[in-house]
Amino acid sequence: MSGSTEQRLDDLIAACTRIEEYIADPALPEAVVLDAVRMRLVDIASSARQLPPTMTAAEPTIPWSQVSALGERLTGRHGETPASLLLRTARTDVPVLRDAAIRMRARCPGPGR
Repeated sequence: MSGSTEQRLDDLIAACTRIEEYIADPALPEAVVLDAVRMRLVDIASSARQLPPTMTAAEPTIPWSQVSALGERLTGRHGETPASLLLRTARTDVPVLRDAAIRMRARCPGPGR
């Protein structure tokens, strides 16, 4: 992942978009969707963790500390994350997060704007 804030936001937006594609595709087996969602959530957490606090402060409705900690929860030894929680996060929280990241990206100068 690139070190630029813009690239981190682009990565976050792309991961959110992919999750939305996975859950919308009825041809994908549920186990594949769950694995893909889990990995993209880890990517999202990594991107979010690297965003400057001044930027995340502009979107105060997003629980950035929880988003940042999500990767550790999903990859750590905290037990298996229930499928219902992964799918609820994918359907409810990811679109809200994607929209916030798009607004943040629009405030950034440079390519991709």
